[in-house]
Amino acid sequence: MTDHVDIVEHDALSESQSAALRELFDREYRAEHGEWNPDRPYGYSPADVHTIVFRGSIAVAHVGFQRRLIRVGAREVAVAGTGGVLVHPDSRSDGLGRLVMSHAQHAMRDDDRVSFGYLGCREEVVPFYERTGWSRVNAVERHVSMIDSNETVTSSEGPILVFAAGSGADADRWPEGDIDLRGTPW
Repeated sequence: MTDHVDIVEHDALSESQSAALRELFDREYRAEHGEWNPDRPYGYSPADVHTIVFRGSIAVAHVGFQRRLIRVGAREVAVAGTGGVLVHPDSRSDGLGRLVMSHAQHAMRDDDRVSFGYLGCREEVVPFYERTGWSRVNAVERHVSMIDSNETVTSSEGPILVFAAGSGADADRWPEGDIDLRGTPW
């Protein structure tokens, strides 16, 4: 069975694509976090764009990103806030993570509304992201709480990684300064 990749805007997800994503995410997270909600996935910000690897009709890998203007120091930066990075447990170590990330990064580069990919992650997965072209930045990050939208969370602990997706003179230079996500994380 051959794999194929779909890159689709969230609002254009077909019923079958949405059902396949629900199955992928519920298999991984339902017991601990409940059912997957595509419009508020586990409290994180929803994706505007889904990159999905299908094996037949089964979703075996996903990367989502949301376009957002954030503040970094004194600058506004257009990012593709990246989340929902997941590979089906039966397909891990098959190169699908690199494949789906490569397609997502290509979609970011093709999107003139995006200058950088942006993500936060666990320390143990940083090497994967670095191998796929992401670079670590050190900054204090501020975002809206995923539990209480009236609260702001400030953190300097978790890894933050960026991917240069835009073009132009400063396209490969992440600005200095504290980061305000202006919403919940991805």
